[in-house]
Amino acid sequence: MTDFAARRLTMVDTQIRPSDVTKFPIIDAMLSVEREKFVPDALREAAYVGDLTDLGQGRCLLEPRTLAKMLDALNISNDEAVLDVGSCYGYSTAVAARMAQLVVGVEADEAMASEAQTVLMETGEDNAIVHIGPLEQGAAEHGPYDVILVQGGVERVPEALLDQLKDQGRIACVFMEGDLGTVRVGHKIDGEVNWRFAFNASAPVLPGFTQECAFSL
Repeated sequence: MTDFAARRLTMVDTQIRPSDVTKFPIIDAMLSVEREKFVPDALREAAYVGDLTDLGQGRCLLEPRTLAKMLDALNISNDEAVLDVGSCYGYSTAVAARMAQLVVGVEADEAMASEAQTVLMETGEDNAIVHIGPLEQGAAEHGPYDVILVQGGVERVPEALLDQLKDQGRIACVFMEGDLGTVRVGHKIDGEVNWRFAFNASAPVLPGFTQECAFSL
């Protein structure tokens, strides 16, 4: 029988801490949330590898290191509302829920969203919900949000999402230019989002976040 608790500890000790992520809430969340429950059964054994976890249909779980460093840069507090875009089966939503007051996951794939909501309820994340809809549209009815986290690559960030970010709020995205990616954190001040480089990472570009969408009607 696989000892997933031991794998979680190894993940934190070999992927998270060496990446200079030391904040207790992040370490505690990543030690506590059972990552293997938030992937299809066929991928449970691969749930803790230090790489992107391919979920099919161009979707993936971000590397644990990438998620942890994004959370570190965002510095979520327990009185904040978080929008988790592209939540897939809910892992990132569950991790963020250990730090925030409320987390709204957004998932366009109905089967993924339904499974995510079920597992979140089973694992006791009662401050997390999953909204079904286009990723690029977010979930305005539950906003505005203190923090927005995008679980995948972007070439651009739709205005509809930025509009759901509170003033003084933060947003983190993996910006992709070809095969190269950088995580940037945006701070919204007086209605404008100012982006700063955080670290290098990569991820497949999410549907609705490609550059050509800016020119669609």
